[in-house]
Amino acid sequence: MITGATKSKVDDIWQRMWEGGITNPLEVISQLTYLMFMKSLDDKELEAEQMAQLTGVPATKLTFPQTPEGQALRWGRFKNLPAEQMFAVVSQQVFPFLKTLHTGNAFAESMEDASFGFNKPKTLERAVSGIDDLLTNVVRDQDDLGDLYEYMLSKLNTAGANGQFRTPKHIRDLMVGLLDPKPGQLIGDPACGTAGFLISAAEWIRAHHGDAMSAEDWNLFEGEQFTGFDTDQTMVRISAMNLLLHGVENPDVRNQDSLSRLNTIRSRFDVILANPPFTGSLDVEDIDDSLKSIVQTKQTELLFVALFLRMLKLGGRCACIVPNGVLFRSNAKAYRELRRELVEHQRLEAIIYMPSGVFKPYSGVSTAILVFTKTDAPNSTDKVWLYNMEHDGFTLDDKRDEDVSHNDIPDILERWAHLDAEDARERTEQSFFVTRDDIAEQDYDLSFNKYVKVEYEKKEYPPTEKLMAELRDLNAKFVDGLNALDTMLAKDGE
Repeated sequence: MITGATKSKVDDIWQRMWEGGITNPLEVISQLTYLMFMKSLDDKELEAEQMAQLTGVPATKLTFPQTPEGQALRWGRFKNLPAEQMFAVVSQQVFPFLKTLHTGNAFAESMEDASFGFNKPKTLERAVSGIDDLLTNVVRDQDDLGDLYEYMLSKLNTAGANGQFRTPKHIRDLMVGLLDPKPGQLIGDPACGTAGFLISAAEWIRAHHGDAMSAEDWNLFEGEQFTGFDTDQTMVRISAMNLLLHGVENPDVRNQDSLSRLNTIRSRFDVILANPPFTGSLDVEDIDDSLKSIVQTKQTELLFVALFLRMLKLGGRCACIVPNGVLFRSNAKAYRELRRELVEHQRLEAIIYMPSGVFKPYSGVSTAILVFTKTDAPNSTDKVWLYNMEHDGFTLDDKRDEDVSHNDIPDILERWAHLDAEDARERTEQSFFVTRDDIAEQDYDLSFNKYVKVEYEKKEYPPTEKLMAELRDLNAKFVDGLNALDTMLAKDGE
């Protein structure tokens, strides 16, 4: 866990970048990421050299050429140069060199079209000094490194195009807890953004199953266990670095439109975790026929759910976020048909209805978490668990301050772990089961209010005569008070 002092150091670096003219938060993150990668390459090179010195066995697969020119590219060589000289070395030699690396590392592979964004030597010098201090004197282990980068990413406080925005970590962790991903399972996020869901899944596996993992499990964990796609190459680079800093060195992270015909993945994943774009539509010609067979629509919010079904193995499970309109809209046939597909031909397990402030300040849209299993078989859904989340541990305004006294997430996970007890709950409570027949009777409307039972409490009021008498008494006291005030004012005037 990084401290307030560490956050202040990050804030100072960020401020220096802004003062140097790099004001787009995504660009700030990108340029700092490149610097972190430069330092990580030199650190690994140093470790290899030290090991060679200890063992007497020459180091192999070194990154930097063993020439004076090649060694000049290393972080330890250029970090103490004067600002103008450092700028020349990094911009003209180091950065171009990084773009030629093809080491198999996911981040290195994503660097080919990266752009060097520093335009002032002093800004670069301050950023290099700040990153060197953080990674040398502050970061103690892999967890600190991951937390540091997550804090940097938290500064991406503007929503992207097409309804894209970062999912808060506590919501990601909740969704991972609902699915309990295991070692050996292939985990995907077809709209990965900064790879938050993949990170949360990796952290869950390491924390809950790490002690029992085999060498084969760890080999999978460090690479192809985690797959993410995004349409923005910059986000792909950030995802790759985020995963690298969390111990996943070779994930399959790609710049790809998951809904396009270029995505041919079928029946691959055991687990899918996602918060896909909520708005936008595609040209019908661009939509793969396999998605049209599930739902006839151009709406991305529906197409992504269909995509998850296609990409999951039989028995694979998904937890995804959808706007509430997906649950109840009836004026468009596709919405109803998708809900019917989940209920009648897959196994819809749970719906967690979230308060509208969860995604502030990015968006005030009301959302829900769907949890389902791919079965491709009729009557797989027996009953669906509904939970009406009212609080998530933070205030629901734009500030989103921590509010631990109001947090339903521990209760959600506790009830989820003991679903047998939910059978006894009445529909007046915060969570309860509804049957497939109940849902069919409501024409597959999945909104919470369709199933909750509202109890009206009878309130007894005094007779009208008594209320009128009390009002007259209050009025008389008011008049007496005014008269007394008049008397006091008259005396003061004498």
